[in-house]
Amino acid sequence: MLILASILAIFVYGMIAATLGTLLPDLSARFGLTPSQNGRIASLQAMGLFIASLVVGPVMDSHGVKTGLVIGLTLAAIALGALPRAGGFGSIAGLMFLLGWGGGTIVTGANSLASAVSESHRATTLNLVNLFFGLGGLATPLISANILKRNSARLCYLMCAITVVTLGIHIATTMPPASGAQSFVIGQAATILGKPVLFLLAFFLFLYVACEVGVWNWLAQHLIAQGIPEPRALNILSLGFAFGLLFGRVAVSPILINVPATTVLLAASVGMVVTTWLMLRTNRAAAAGVAVFLAGVSMAPVFPTTLAVVGDRFPQMASTALGIVVAAGWLGLVVSSRVIGAIAGGKTTRLRTALLVIPASALIMIGLGLAIRSVGP
Repeated sequence: MLILASILAIFVYGMIAATLGTLLPDLSARFGLTPSQNGRIASLQAMGLFIASLVVGPVMDSHGVKTGLVIGLTLAAIALGALPRAGGFGSIAGLMFLLGWGGGTIVTGANSLASAVSESHRATTLNLVNLFFGLGGLATPLISANILKRNSARLCYLMCAITVVTLGIHIATTMPPASGAQSFVIGQAATILGKPVLFLLAFFLFLYVACEVGVWNWLAQHLIAQGIPEPRALNILSLGFAFGLLFGRVAVSPILINVPATTVLLAASVGMVVTTWLMLRTNRAAAAGVAVFLAGVSMAPVFPTTLAVVGDRFPQMASTALGIVVAAGWLGLVVSSRVIGAIAGGKTTRLRTALLVIPASALIMIGLGLAIRSVGP
């Protein structure tokens, strides 16, 4: 039941993560939203993710992971149920912030729950559970386009119903009590903040999320600028990269049974440097598709395996440590596109240069990976 609860929560979060991109075309047409307003909506959702990840960790350490998950799923259900009745930019922005808050709480809680299921196979469990994040992300646009005919109201109501069912299962499931202590203690928080490995892991995840978001947000435009037709470029991104992430998490799970998680993180970082550099060096669709798929495979284990290392290094106050590291990842979400866009200067012809930020960040991740391996808890 704990694994099922984790899977359902991660699946719901995957659907939430794809919600904004799926809904924005319809919302922009209905309410005349400008690109600037769309950007502000996305930033508010990201800030909701960031703040929730910081706040929910101490709550779960004090009151248990179930409390955090119930809160997060409730907030998400409220936001999804209210979005079809939004009246314009202000209400949409507020509801997307609330959805971000709920999503940040869900992803921290679900990974904390999965992390507690099996300490000896924590990395394997987290990679398998996070496979359903990708499935949720694929489900939202596919259902919207092929079943609901891009009806954003019906999509929101369907996602709200799935979230409410998941909430009911979480309420009925017995979950582990608060980790560490019976109440959140400031002194214990100061102790974990004094450990350098926490900040190494936080910076590592910050760079990783910046890389992944850079691919999702900018790769298609780069490929189009290289002369690849738009439909082919979008398929390379949505199928090549997404399926690379899914395949990579399935493939790495048995490897993590015998190979240390820190070794997998180091190998993944090396793979990211090579594959992301290669995907930027070709203007042929077939070669780009292969490189993008391999980049997805390389990136696949990084997020869940990093969280597994956090769980291994911080058995006490685990949710607080996890929340801090996940929050650092959301900062990567906020920063990535702004940095790449600033370097490109609004010219698609400069995207190849701007996207070199991705392999450069992965190169820094190699150094961080070596440091994480060498630094004690």
